[in-house]
Amino acid sequence: MPVLLAAIVLTLAAAPHASAAPGVKFGLTDDAWLMNGPGTLDQRLAKLDELGVRVVRFTLRWDQIAHTQPTVPADPADAAYDWSSPDQVLGGLQEHDIEVVVQLLGTPGWANGGRGSNYAPTSSATFGAFASAAAHKYPWVKRWVIWNEPNQVRWLRPTTPTIYTIRLLNPAYAAIHTAIKGAQVAGGGTAPRGSTGGVSPVTWITGMHAAHARLDAYAHNPYPLDPKRESPLRGGCANCTTVTMATIGRLVTLVGRDFPKARIWLTEYGYQSNPPDRLLGVPYALQARYIGEGAYAAYRTPKVDMLIHFLYRDEPNLARFQSGLVTLTNGIKPAYAAFQLPVAQISRSTLWGQLRAPAAGTTARLERLVGSRWTTFATVRAGSGGYFRWTGTLVRGAQVRVRAGSLVGATLTMH
Repeated sequence: MPVLLAAIVLTLAAAPHASAAPGVKFGLTDDAWLMNGPGTLDQRLAKLDELGVRVVRFTLRWDQIAHTQPTVPADPADAAYDWSSPDQVLGGLQEHDIEVVVQLLGTPGWANGGRGSNYAPTSSATFGAFASAAAHKYPWVKRWVIWNEPNQVRWLRPTTPTIYTIRLLNPAYAAIHTAIKGAQVAGGGTAPRGSTGGVSPVTWITGMHAAHARLDAYAHNPYPLDPKRESPLRGGCANCTTVTMATIGRLVTLVGRDFPKARIWLTEYGYQSNPPDRLLGVPYALQARYIGEGAYAAYRTPKVDMLIHFLYRDEPNLARFQSGLVTLTNGIKPAYAAFQLPVAQISRSTLWGQLRAPAAGTTARLERLVGSRWTTFATVRAGSGGYFRWTGTLVRGAQVRVRAGSLVGATLTMH
């Protein structure tokens, strides 16, 4: 088995380029900011509109919505359920016409013998009933993700793909499809590595297949494992059983082998910035660059339907995530402009980009810094999806950016 696994890993390292997914939607997830950020909810949703966010992942915490055991658990109107907090956010997203991916997570103590929320329920029926209640409560939501990073001990115990499939994924899949016509349910939701006591995503996918998992898409969070040395396009470990954006081809091949009809959703991704994280963060300019490169990586990868950035705003605890588009005090990082107008250098002579934000329009100027002045060197018109590609000559070290409508993108240094 170890020899076979090594052979699989060696074969799957390179990302495929054929049959790319130009229909990919780019979005964001930040539940804490959406629920409790500064200003009104409508003002926060207006920020998403301004950024060009097309999809938001939002989590329904079973343990927080059902503190006590419902009498009729499949009925969202049961007195034990409290939907008040998610109601406001999900209703606002619907009003702003932003697509929602709902993630179900967290077991209440009454369903797992009084253990923590990361322990699986003792019965598959209880989670299936909650999924049914959630689907009937929000029938307009068409995309659902079951759990977050279950291949890591801190998110799911027992940490096995069989327990995950039998007690969580399959009952939720059946319940949601029964309640909502045309729904899509994603399984996996895996972290890029298993970490201590966990399971690698490569082994997890194989185990889900062996347990007869039912899914319409495979969800994965392709964070870099060595952010100071690994970019979205290069530097990933070719011989490991991990899956990052740089080795996303491994995921495509594995999912294609075990779940050939499944799509791929990249439901959480980002690079932390320095400042404030000196240990794992990259400089502001590099974080902005990687937003463009990550968008291009998702765009060119087959079967990818979405790439969701984490977060909007840095978290207050420095030990948590500092991958926001803005700082904790709401200062705008270059990553903000990079999200609105992502651009990537895909060769010595070719730039790829997207006019994502509504204010960008459909035509943009490419500018180069000459001395202390920005000078236009090309005009591009976006095609379907707002994408553009420019080929020409730019020397190494040239600083370029996109200007579209009232927006100015982040500066990109050619290498």
